[in-house]
Amino acid sequence: GINAEYGKMLLYGSLVHTPSKGKVDILPRCLVAVDETGRIENIIYELSPPFQEHRKKLSSKFSSLPVFVLSQTQFILPGFVDTHVHAAQYTYTGTGTDVPLMQWLNKYAFPAELRLVDTALARQVYKLLISRLLRNGTTTALYFGTIHLQTNKVLADVAEELGQRALIGKVCMDRNSPPSYQETTADSLKDTESFIHYVFDKKNDLLTPVITPRFIPTCTLELLRGLGDLARRYQLPIQSHISESEDEIEFVRQLHPEAGTDTDIFSACSLITSRTVMAHGVHLSSDDVKILTSNSSSVSHCPLSNFYFAGGIFPLQHHLRSGLKVGLGTDVAGGYSPSMLSSMRNSVLASKSLSFMNKTQSKTNENTEIDWKLALWLATLGGAQALNLDNIIGSFAPGKQFDAMLISCSPSHLTYQVVDQDDFFSSSELPAEVLEKLDGFIATGLTRQPFDIFDWEDQLAYLEKFINIGDERNISAVWVKGRKVV
Repeated sequence: GINAEYGKMLLYGSLVHTPSKGKVDILPRCLVAVDETGRIENIIYELSPPFQEHRKKLSSKFSSLPVFVLSQTQFILPGFVDTHVHAAQYTYTGTGTDVPLMQWLNKYAFPAELRLVDTALARQVYKLLISRLLRNGTTTALYFGTIHLQTNKVLADVAEELGQRALIGKVCMDRNSPPSYQETTADSLKDTESFIHYVFDKKNDLLTPVITPRFIPTCTLELLRGLGDLARRYQLPIQSHISESEDEIEFVRQLHPEAGTDTDIFSACSLITSRTVMAHGVHLSSDDVKILTSNSSSVSHCPLSNFYFAGGIFPLQHHLRSGLKVGLGTDVAGGYSPSMLSSMRNSVLASKSLSFMNKTQSKTNENTEIDWKLALWLATLGGAQALNLDNIIGSFAPGKQFDAMLISCSPSHLTYQVVDQDDFFSSSELPAEVLEKLDGFIATGLTRQPFDIFDWEDQLAYLEKFINIGDERNISAVWVKGRKVV
């Protein structure tokens, strides 16, 4: 890989990111210097002749590095942040779309998770999953594992080997689960603490243990309170499922008729903090949302699985306006696509569906629709904010870590050109334009790319095509913390 070889990197081309909600910045002719720790040390914007002038802006440690030069049909995007993945459900992703949530857990989820008690099988499944997520541009993922300590250790090991930024939770459940897939309260807390130490002992800042009660129906209040204590003691993120579906909410009401909503119960157990990420939240009340926002908690919006299980649509725009932090999730395997591009497209469709519903029921005139630009923000900087990582990832700026992907929109340029630094800086023309002259306009109909581009289009058009109809064939390279992982 690049960085195994160099440890540092110079990259020249267009940077694309969403530094604020709904705003896309396309920054052409940037020279990005990534240092040996994977940090962006410097970005030189809008490079123009004479190039030698710009060379002085690079520190001496970059002096002999070649420059990786992109063409004008390529750009660099921040890595995607998937805020909700059930790693152990990967095996049946793409199936299991036939029953409501509580039945679905017993029919598909629990058996799939139980099967991975076989750690050799778990390793195989997790390698396939994480490799696929990385190929799809997901550089950061928030994972639910299983209840088994050893299986979660394997997930942490594989994430470390493959180089993904991973936040991993040992799932906790001590009631209302199949007898073969349930723990005692004491074991659940003990194994959670063991897993925390296992991850801490790796001393790898890409890996974070997460406190993970599955959801209220499968967790006694004693377990929830114990997990709240662990979260406080170790200063850890927390994840669970909240007010997801009608059948789940009804179940909680039967279990705890006096205790209020999911949010009230989690809150009473010290599980609503600034590091909490709750999945779904389709049926949150306005009081629930006030509690979440006042604690700076986040929701993982999983539009695809919500269409199947939630019996409602998450009012994304409404909650964003009220200050709720929201990231985007695939919810593999309740969401049948592991690609964040699918989540982005479905988030737009969900917002449009909500808009139609509101009009027909003449509920509100509030604009609920989002566009692909806001969806891209959700999948990058919005997700980073939801995970409290926006100071290090989610957009491009000096001091941030380089979690990124190279997007290629033309089959004539599917990787970068390696250019000697002296040649790069002594050139009288912009390197990307020299590259374009070499191959001119190539008709792309004969290649297996997901879309075609035309020479009158600009990079904004390429970007929108990629978000709407692109796929992993357009993702030519992926970096996590400066290390090339795809």
